[in-house]
Amino acid sequence: MVKKPARLLIQNMVCQRCIMTVEDILNRLNIDYTSVTMGEATLTKKLTGEELKAVEKALNKVGFALIETRVNKVIEDIKKAILEYINMGLDSQRQNLSSFITDRISYDYSYLSDLFSSIEGRTIEQYFIVQRIEKVKELLVYDQLSLTEISYRTGFSSVHHLSAQFKKVTGLTPSQFNKMTAEKRKSIDLL
Repeated sequence: MVKKPARLLIQNMVCQRCIMTVEDILNRLNIDYTSVTMGEATLTKKLTGEELKAVEKALNKVGFALIETRVNKVIEDIKKAILEYINMGLDSQRQNLSSFITDRISYDYSYLSDLFSSIEGRTIEQYFIVQRIEKVKELLVYDQLSLTEISYRTGFSSVHHLSAQFKKVTGLTPSQFNKMTAEKRKSIDLL
Protein backbone atom coordinates (compact mmCIF):
# COMPACT_ATOMS: atom_id res chain seq x y z
CA MET A 1 0.00 0.00 0.00
CA VAL A 2 1.42 3.38 -1.04
CA LYS A 3 1.20 6.09 1.59
CA LYS A 4 -0.49 9.27 0.43
CA PRO A 5 1.70 12.31 1.15
CA ALA A 6 0.43 14.85 3.66
CA ARG A 7 -0.48 18.31 2.43
CA LEU A 8 -0.45 21.65 4.17
CA LEU A 9 -2.69 24.29 2.63
CA ILE A 10 -1.25 27.72 3.33
CA GLN A 11 -3.11 31.00 3.08
CA ASN A 12 -1.59 34.31 1.88
CA MET A 13 1.18 32.86 -0.31
CA VAL A 14 1.31 35.24 -3.25
CA CYS A 15 4.82 35.17 -4.70
CA GLN A 16 8.01 33.21 -5.26
CA ARG A 17 9.51 34.73 -2.10
CA CYS A 18 6.58 33.26 -0.15
CA ILE A 19 7.45 29.79 -1.46
CA MET A 20 11.09 30.27 -0.45
CA THR A 21 9.99 31.46 3.01
CA VAL A 22 7.83 28.37 3.55
CA GLU A 23 10.66 26.11 2.35
CA ASP A 24 12.98 27.83 4.82
CA ILE A 25 10.49 27.30 7.68
CA LEU A 26 10.08 23.62 6.84
CA ASN A 27 13.86 23.17 6.61
CA ARG A 28 14.47 24.93 9.95
CA LEU A 29 11.85 22.69 11.62
CA ASN A 30 13.32 19.55 9.97
CA ILE A 31 10.03 18.81 8.20
CA ASP A 32 10.62 16.69 5.10
CA TYR A 33 8.71 17.83 2.03
CA THR A 34 8.66 16.97 -1.65
CA SER A 35 7.40 20.31 -2.97
CA VAL A 36 6.15 23.76 -2.05
CA THR A 37 3.93 25.57 -4.52
CA MET A 38 1.68 28.60 -4.27
CA GLY A 39 -0.60 27.89 -1.30
CA GLU A 40 0.47 24.30 -0.70
CA ALA A 41 3.28 22.20 0.74
CA THR A 42 3.44 18.47 0.05
CA LEU A 43 5.10 16.63 2.93
CA THR A 44 6.64 13.17 2.95
CA LYS A 45 4.63 12.16 6.04
CA LYS A 46 1.78 13.33 8.21
CA LEU A 47 2.86 15.73 10.97
CA THR A 48 2.51 15.04 14.66
CA GLY A 49 0.39 17.47 16.67
CA GLU A 50 3.53 19.09 18.06
CA GLU A 51 5.10 19.48 14.60
CA LEU A 52 1.87 20.96 13.23
CA LYS A 53 1.75 23.53 16.05
CA ALA A 54 5.40 24.49 15.40
CA VAL A 55 4.75 24.89 11.66
CA GLU A 56 1.59 26.91 12.29
CA LYS A 57 3.39 29.20 14.76
CA ALA A 58 6.30 29.79 12.35
CA LEU A 59 3.91 30.48 9.44
CA ASN A 60 1.86 32.91 11.52
CA LYS A 61 5.02 34.89 12.43
CA VAL A 62 5.55 35.71 8.75
CA GLY A 63 1.90 36.41 7.92
CA PHE A 64 0.79 33.01 6.61
CA ALA A 65 -1.96 30.78 7.99
CA LEU A 66 -2.89 27.14 7.57
CA ILE A 67 -6.16 26.57 5.73
CA GLU A 68 -8.37 24.13 7.52
CA THR A 69 -11.79 24.20 5.89
CA ARG A 70 -13.11 23.49 2.41
CA VAL A 71 -14.47 27.05 2.20
CA ASN A 72 -11.06 28.52 2.98
CA LYS A 73 -9.54 26.21 0.36
CA VAL A 74 -11.98 27.54 -2.26
CA ILE A 75 -11.17 31.14 -1.28
CA GLU A 76 -7.44 30.40 -1.52
CA ASP A 77 -7.99 28.76 -4.94
CA ILE A 78 -9.78 31.91 -6.14
CA LYS A 79 -6.86 34.04 -4.97
CA LYS A 80 -4.35 31.75 -6.70
CA ALA A 81 -6.38 31.90 -9.94
CA ILE A 82 -6.43 35.70 -9.75
CA LEU A 83 -2.65 35.84 -9.29
CA GLU A 84 -2.18 33.44 -12.19
CA TYR A 85 -4.46 35.62 -14.32
CA ILE A 86 -2.48 38.76 -13.41
CA ASN A 87 0.84 37.06 -14.17
CA MET A 88 -0.41 36.20 -17.67
CA GLY A 89 -0.43 39.93 -18.50
CA LEU A 90 -2.24 41.18 -21.55
CA ASP A 91 -2.55 37.60 -22.83
CA SER A 92 -5.11 37.02 -20.06
CA GLN A 93 -7.49 39.55 -21.59
CA ARG A 94 -8.50 37.01 -24.21
CA GLN A 95 -10.62 35.47 -21.46
CA ASN A 96 -12.49 37.42 -18.80
CA LEU A 97 -11.61 36.95 -15.13
CA SER A 98 -14.84 35.16 -14.18
CA SER A 99 -14.40 32.57 -16.93
CA PHE A 100 -10.76 32.12 -16.01
CA ILE A 101 -11.68 31.44 -12.38
CA THR A 102 -14.51 29.03 -13.18
CA ASP A 103 -12.24 27.13 -15.59
CA ARG A 104 -9.96 26.43 -12.64
CA ILE A 105 -12.55 26.00 -9.90
CA SER A 106 -15.56 23.87 -10.75
CA TYR A 107 -18.26 26.06 -9.24
CA ASP A 108 -20.68 28.58 -10.66
CA TYR A 109 -19.14 32.07 -10.65
CA SER A 110 -22.05 33.65 -8.78
CA TYR A 111 -21.55 31.12 -5.95
CA LEU A 112 -17.80 31.81 -5.89
CA SER A 113 -18.39 35.55 -5.96
CA ASP A 114 -20.91 35.45 -3.09
CA LEU A 115 -18.70 33.12 -1.04
CA PHE A 116 -15.61 35.28 -1.60
CA SER A 117 -17.46 38.47 -0.65
CA SER A 118 -18.91 36.96 2.50
CA ILE A 119 -15.53 35.66 3.71
CA GLU A 120 -13.20 38.43 2.51
CA GLY A 121 -15.49 41.44 2.93
CA ARG A 122 -14.80 42.62 -0.64
CA THR A 123 -15.65 41.41 -4.12
CA ILE A 124 -13.45 39.28 -6.33
CA GLU A 125 -13.08 42.27 -8.65
CA GLN A 126 -11.95 44.55 -5.80
CA TYR A 127 -9.39 41.95 -4.72
CA PHE A 128 -8.26 41.57 -8.34
CA ILE A 129 -7.71 45.32 -8.75
CA VAL A 130 -5.73 45.59 -5.49
CA GLN A 131 -3.53 42.61 -6.45
CA ARG A 132 -3.01 44.00 -9.92
CA ILE A 133 -1.87 47.34 -8.49
CA GLU A 134 0.44 45.52 -6.05
CA LYS A 135 2.01 43.78 -9.05
CA VAL A 136 2.44 47.18 -10.74
CA LYS A 137 4.13 48.54 -7.59
CA GLU A 138 6.47 45.55 -7.51
CA LEU A 139 7.41 46.05 -11.15
CA LEU A 140 7.92 49.79 -10.61
CA VAL A 141 10.23 49.24 -7.65
CA TYR A 142 12.20 46.16 -8.67
CA ASP A 143 12.31 46.17 -12.47
CA GLN A 144 13.62 48.65 -14.97
CA LEU A 145 10.51 48.58 -17.17
CA SER A 146 8.65 51.40 -18.83
CA LEU A 147 5.03 52.06 -17.89
CA THR A 148 4.04 50.70 -21.30
CA GLU A 149 5.79 47.39 -20.56
CA ILE A 150 4.31 47.27 -17.06
CA SER A 151 0.80 47.94 -18.37
CA TYR A 152 1.22 45.09 -20.86
CA ARG A 153 2.62 42.69 -18.24
CA THR A 154 -0.23 43.40 -15.82
CA GLY A 155 -3.03 43.24 -18.40
CA PHE A 156 -3.96 46.91 -18.65
CA SER A 157 -5.12 48.01 -22.07
CA SER A 158 -3.05 51.22 -21.93
CA VAL A 159 -0.74 53.30 -19.76
CA HIS A 160 -3.64 55.72 -19.23
CA HIS A 161 -5.86 52.91 -17.87
CA LEU A 162 -3.04 51.70 -15.59
CA SER A 163 -2.39 55.23 -14.31
CA ALA A 164 -6.08 55.88 -13.64
CA GLN A 165 -6.51 52.61 -11.70
CA PHE A 166 -3.23 53.15 -9.84
CA LYS A 167 -4.28 56.64 -8.72
CA LYS A 168 -7.75 55.41 -7.73
CA VAL A 169 -6.27 52.69 -5.48
CA THR A 170 -3.16 54.41 -4.09
CA GLY A 171 -3.96 58.12 -4.39
CA LEU A 172 -0.72 58.57 -6.35
CA THR A 173 0.27 58.41 -9.97
CA PRO A 174 2.82 55.72 -10.88
CA SER A 175 5.51 58.38 -11.32
CA GLN A 176 4.72 59.94 -7.92
CA PHE A 177 4.93 56.47 -6.36
CA ASN A 178 8.22 55.80 -8.13
CA LYS A 179 9.67 59.11 -6.98
CA MET A 180 8.52 58.51 -3.40
CA THR A 181 10.06 55.02 -3.22
CA ALA A 182 13.26 56.18 -4.95
CA GLU A 183 13.71 58.85 -2.26
CA LYS A 184 13.43 56.19 0.46
CA ARG A 185 16.04 53.94 -1.13
CA LYS A 186 19.66 54.71 -0.35
CA SER A 187 22.66 54.00 -2.48
CA ILE A 188 24.89 51.20 -1.18
CA ASP A 189 27.80 53.58 -0.78
CA LEU A 190 25.69 55.77 1.55
CA LEU A 191 24.91 52.93 3.94
